[in-house]
Amino acid sequence: MMDLASPNLNALILLFAATFLLSFSEASIHLYHLEPFQEVGNSYLLSAGSEGIAAAASRSSSSSKNPAVRDGRAFIRFENITFWRSKEVADQHSAKERNTGLIQAFIFEAADRDNIGGSAYGGQRSICCTPDLAKLEGCKQGEIIRRPSSSNPKWPVVINTQFTGNKLFARMDPKVIRIRKTGMYNLFFVTCDPNLKGLVMSGKTSWKNPDGYLPGRMAPLMNFYVYMAVAYMLLSVIWFSQYMRFWRDILQIQNCITLVIALGLIEMTLWYFEYAHFNYTGARPVGITTWVVTVGAVKKTISRLLILCVSMGYGVVRPTLGGLTTKVLLIGATYFLASELLDIAENVGTINDISGKARLLLVLPDAFLDAFLILWIFTSLSKTLEQLQSKRSSVKLDIYRKFSNALLMTVIASVGWILYEVYFKATDPFNERWQSAWIIIAFWDILAFALLCVMCYLWAPSQSSQRYAYSDEVGEDFDAEEAQSLTRAADGDLSLVKQERKGGDTVVIDAEEDDDEANAEGKRE
Repeated sequence: MMDLASPNLNALILLFAATFLLSFSEASIHLYHLEPFQEVGNSYLLSAGSEGIAAAASRSSSSSKNPAVRDGRAFIRFENITFWRSKEVADQHSAKERNTGLIQAFIFEAADRDNIGGSAYGGQRSICCTPDLAKLEGCKQGEIIRRPSSSNPKWPVVINTQFTGNKLFARMDPKVIRIRKTGMYNLFFVTCDPNLKGLVMSGKTSWKNPDGYLPGRMAPLMNFYVYMAVAYMLLSVIWFSQYMRFWRDILQIQNCITLVIALGLIEMTLWYFEYAHFNYTGARPVGITTWVVTVGAVKKTISRLLILCVSMGYGVVRPTLGGLTTKVLLIGATYFLASELLDIAENVGTINDISGKARLLLVLPDAFLDAFLILWIFTSLSKTLEQLQSKRSSVKLDIYRKFSNALLMTVIASVGWILYEVYFKATDPFNERWQSAWIIIAFWDILAFALLCVMCYLWAPSQSSQRYAYSDEVGEDFDAEEAQSLTRAADGDLSLVKQERKGGDTVVIDAEEDDDEANAEGKRE
């Protein structure tokens, strides 16, 4: 047996468990089609999946609404796993030989990762047993090195499959591995036989949690989307009641907010149905997933363009965007395309994180466009505030100041959460904190909903909505006609006050002072 030392085993497992081979993974039912084994140190290895699984529940299946799925069982099931070797390798053996090539499947919890592999005399770790390690570890040469877990001596689980004679293929016996402890489980197929270079595998594995096929890190999101859908429903009821009540005074900005609320409700509802289908079947429906990520991309694009247009003062300090319309539409189309590609790659037909380079290629354009939009929004918002101050539009100025404060808090929260997300992933390379990973995704939906609620509050439909609209006149906070109001004088008497507009300034004239001046002039005459 070749004694090829592999790199540090922790780094090796991190490489395969964190990047996941997306091409053969379709939801919790992992499909493999002629997947090749990769040479890693002194072994040939195939990473077959990694998921968080909760321990099997003690309840009976009869108490569940869907006994076929929510039966409290947790397992990893192997179905139709077949290994294929090259004809040249098969021809090296006779038909009467029994064991002509060993392939091993091993399942381990992330906490037991150090129980796989070993090193001789303090050297680099190897997955397969070598002559030196056979003397030191007591392992069997030509097989993987396995040490029993301290919590359960039967783990890690190793399943052997042998080629016989000169056959081109070997079929693994159907197996069901029960999961009785909550953890992050990893599955690898490995062969220590150097003659099996070029080995490929086909088949299927099913990974199930007690409440269904949803992976552990995604399961809480199904209930989360129910709560978000209810929140959007309540917001839409409040908003649409006001919208219909004052439909004659509706502004273009309020129409855009209505569209964003509707898209948010549709998106959250579709996410729930997508996750429910996933949980009951074990496969993500490509059609529903594509629809939901497309609706989400449209909502994110319209939301950002709405904030940009509001920051530019569209409909408030300027009637149109003028020459900026083309630029706004262009940045919107570009952002939609970048967001759609990223969401499709991360969600359609897979539960696994896409590999580092592929993700970087898709995330960078999306992040760059977000940063560019933030810069453009705050630059435009600053100019709009200056214009409102120069026009002395106190009502609009107050709204825009509150809006700018909300935007600033949103950006600060976003930057802080991004830093936390980087820290979360950097300090958990083996995904052992998978039970709280759903919060990373949920935060962004909560933050977007909170900002939408702020905009709904600031631009709520009312009979005075037109006060926020664009006007050519200066001092637009005052009525165009004279306004009269009763004010209480210092001695408690009521006096009539007249307000007149002169050259954009307001002059307040007391009616009693007019009478006193008229009497004085009469006496002088």
